[in-house]
Amino acid sequence: MPTSRSYGDACTIARALDVVGERWALLVVRELLLGPQRFSDVRRALPGASSNLVTDRLRELENHGVVTRRKLPPPAASTVYELTEWGRELEPVVLALGAWGARVPRPRPASLSVTSVLLFLRGSARPRGTACYHVELDPRVWTVRTEPGRLTVEPGEPAAPDATIRTDPATLNALLDRPAHLADAIENGRVTVDGDRVTIGRLLRERESES
Repeated sequence: MPTSRSYGDACTIARALDVVGERWALLVVRELLLGPQRFSDVRRALPGASSNLVTDRLRELENHGVVTRRKLPPPAASTVYELTEWGRELEPVVLALGAWGARVPRPRPASLSVTSVLLFLRGSARPRGTACYHVELDPRVWTVRTEPGRLTVEPGEPAAPDATIRTDPATLNALLDRPAHLADAIENGRVTVDGDRVTIGRLLRERESES
């Protein structure tokens, strides 16, 4: 059931936590940072949360004005959730929390959502050229575009990509750490690449640490 618990504290930090401090709430926000998502997409990204719990968090965030929902026009005609303008102001907060948490030991086993990997890619990439990529991850499609010093990620299929990569979030995350393993991942079937493999390799290599 949705909760209305409050710290009863006038401090603005406590008041913010009254809105997004419930367990899973900020992870729901994380999943919406790259654009609208269907309930099934959010639920799939949070395997440790039950359907009822995800429903409760979405409803609470909607009631607080952080999230809104709308119905897509035909032929999709499905309901999606997205951040409001106020909700989008949480992005730097969530990303800063992620940077702070980089020193926290990773649990074993651990899930890894598509959005998490794409946010890391977007935040750490320092591309030197311009390109457009079709990125297919379990099983959604994303458009990744690079220009000097900037990488953007949008849901949906690009019209004319320079290259396509199909894989799973864990494999892409591993390749971002070790891009030289791309050929091995292709050979063992964990990655499929269409188009210019050199372009894909450049996407994986142009990390912040190399700038």
